[in-house]
Amino acid sequence: MKILYIAMKYDYGDPGRRLSFEHYNFYDSLVKMDGEKHKIIYFPFDEVMRSIGKGEMNIELLKTAEKERPDLCFFFLFTDEIGGETIRAVGKRSGAINFNWFADDHWRFDNFSKHYAPFFDWVATTDSQAPKKYRKIGYNNVIKTQWACNYFLYRPVAAEKKYDVTFVGQPHGNRGAIVKHIEDAGVGIECWGNGWPNSRISQEKMIEVFSTSKINLNLTKSSGRLFNIKEIAKIFLNKRSDGSFRLHSPLRWYDNAKSLWNKRREQIKGRNFEIPGCGGFLLTADADNLRDYYEDGKEIVIFKDEKDLIEKIRYYLLHDSEREAIARRGYERTVREHTYEKRFNEIFKTMRLS
Repeated sequence: MKILYIAMKYDYGDPGRRLSFEHYNFYDSLVKMDGEKHKIIYFPFDEVMRSIGKGEMNIELLKTAEKERPDLCFFFLFTDEIGGETIRAVGKRSGAINFNWFADDHWRFDNFSKHYAPFFDWVATTDSQAPKKYRKIGYNNVIKTQWACNYFLYRPVAAEKKYDVTFVGQPHGNRGAIVKHIEDAGVGIECWGNGWPNSRISQEKMIEVFSTSKINLNLTKSSGRLFNIKEIAKIFLNKRSDGSFRLHSPLRWYDNAKSLWNKRREQIKGRNFEIPGCGGFLLTADADNLRDYYEDGKEIVIFKDEKDLIEKIRYYLLHDSEREAIARRGYERTVREHTYEKRFNEIFKTMRLS
């Protein structure tokens, strides 16, 4: 199959932040899966837009689709960099199926996904509540899927455990308070990411941390305080790709407010699959339908509050064999069921492309 892959190359479109999540996970998996039998044409819209501007990037995307005539146009949209009519024309002029993987439908459905979905033949969502919302607006070609692990990249590292407890991610929301609570309990914890003293680490180092930590902590509350000035301003103002601002239409204010409110919902993240995929022991906060993918206490461990978190950290630091058995079963479940190769093949089958 020939696939035109349209997504950002760099994290938030910034080369200074290194390669993006979707590059490491989606693009890398598509290139390597099924024995590299698919031909992938890469259209990194952030890189192209930075070179020639937003309008010309949209024109160049359309030209690329007409020239390559792919079987599938695989989009991973960010904001409004690619216009709806460009998306529709890409599919119409190339003859390809237009597909988009919508991220963060838990809170972005109302102010983003529902407006862009009609331009695609098929869409995917990781939110268990989203399919009903799509059907309510008259859109039926929605595929419920989930994040996964790129097992071509995320693999166990053969090394001794050198960290007791670790966390990789930014100190949003209540994460700093939780880490301090752990430290106050006399437990050593190392944290990496923008905003921590250790700062951000490379992809290779992150995989090593996942493999060489006795306990990998995952915190599902990713957003900060919802009702601060910056978040409230987003209801009324749109920050454009060139850094300028424009006023949202009053018709969008209600949807934007709903999206802000829905940020309270805890959702599964890639970490839930990447850590077990590296052979790491995962101690995680609960999230939307997480138990559909792993068995608590057998393949991963879920904590319910800060007291429970401290108790489980102390317990599993003292019970090495039980902890390692859980990590091993989590790894086996991940490789067996939760890789992007498997997710994509299920999606292709639903769209009758395989």
